Amino acid sequence: MSRLRILAVAVALGTAACGSTPTTAPTPTTPVTVTDTFAGTLTPNGAATYTFTTGLSGQVTATLATLSPNSTLIVGLSLGTWNGNACQTILSKDSATQLSFIVGQASQANTFCVRIYDVGNLVDPATYEIQVNHP
Repeated sequence: MSRLRILAVAVALGTAACGSTPTTAPTPTTPVTVTDTFAGTLTPNGAATYTFTTGLSGQVTATLATLSPNSTLIVGLSLGTWNGNACQTILSKDSATQLSFIVGQASQANTFCVRIYDVGNLVDPATYEIQVNHP
């Protein structure tokens, strides 16, 4: 009878030892989005270029948040890569008005650029603010 008890205890301990802890799938982390804001005054026939650096790959959105004195003014807005010397335009919108945006994809962490420029419509200087959201 003692052998039977020993066997029962061994089976009970073995069963407990073989039990598995439920595993949970890792929770994906949401990438942090950074917003860079650039502001200035655009003169007739003028342009301005700003650089920003992404920390990861992901979506990049440049929005012409404000354009004054007239939000219906038409200007150019572009996104590109910064080569250390100039902005190599990848995407451009030559008919941007206030709240116009461009969406691109950064394939890796890198230095990029956003550019605003007169497309021949400005008679007087216009103030602007550009917001760039990126990883």
